[in-house]
Amino acid sequence: MTSKNRKLCMLIGVVPILILLLLACRPTSTPTVTRTPSVEHEEPAGLVPSWSDINDWLYQLQGLDLDAVRKSRYDLVVMDHSSDGTTAGEYTAAEIAALKNSPGGPKLVLAYVSIGEAEDYRYYWQSDWKPGNPKWLDAENPNWPGNYKVKYWYPEWRNTIFGYLDKIIAAGFDGVYLDLIDAYEYYVQTRATAEQEMVDFVIAISDYAHVTKNKPNFGIFPQNAAVLEAHPGYLTAITGIGQEETYYGYDGIDNVPTLHKVTSEIESHLDKFAAAGKLVLTAEYTTQQEQINDAYQRAKGKGYIPFCTVRDLDQLIINLSHEPD
Repeated sequence: MTSKNRKLCMLIGVVPILILLLLACRPTSTPTVTRTPSVEHEEPAGLVPSWSDINDWLYQLQGLDLDAVRKSRYDLVVMDHSSDGTTAGEYTAAEIAALKNSPGGPKLVLAYVSIGEAEDYRYYWQSDWKPGNPKWLDAENPNWPGNYKVKYWYPEWRNTIFGYLDKIIAAGFDGVYLDLIDAYEYYVQTRATAEQEMVDFVIAISDYAHVTKNKPNFGIFPQNAAVLEAHPGYLTAITGIGQEETYYGYDGIDNVPTLHKVTSEIESHLDKFAAAGKLVLTAEYTTQQEQINDAYQRAKGKGYIPFCTVRDLDQLIINLSHEPD
């Protein structure tokens, strides 16, 4: 046998061995996949919404049933940091985490904070306080007993609010919903700087959360006083705005349509927020289905995110035909 033929025979003998080796190494048609065990009701981290994902919201400050809210499909929840305002009633970090990772879908959660009035049922209230003592505490609000105007430009009051933010951040809230922004209107006749000082206060709260506490995505949502959008730095400092009575609940009366000229004025400012990429949340106080339908249609037509509820904010409202998705 020639050398050439010997080499050919050797190659022929090797081929079956190579084929067998290739077949042994080939993966099966149904590869094995290792999965991480799931936790009951836990949503994948990637589904946690960002501010730009929000398209519906719930506003409820009293009588909150956390389990019922968790089962709802709202993207955003505005609630109190405490069931009764006290330290003992504060919602725990575990409760807020469970709310954010809900069986009804992941949620972002804002804590309500009044920065234009002090409330005598809050943890910070001291028994000897009265108007003038401390010096920044002003007259009681006749429409809301137990709520007192504050001279919000005083460092002592600002530090009180910063301490409030510390609690809220520690509990795991995603941001704050700042009420009584329009408190500056109480002082404008006697204090020329009152409006700018409220703007400065909101910006200072934003800086405290974003820079001092290193929470760059912490949401800052002032309620009302949409006219402040014209002040330099205001729009940059906030994440969005909540606006009451754009369409219904005018002058503090449920189911009363807001005057057309007032609605037009409010919308002219809210449009500036929307154009700047800020979330615009509208809260209407009506329980009439025709008005609810109208409010949702008009708000959505402007790019706002509407919600109709009762003024006491003590019910988990899901509006017929406008259910959260």
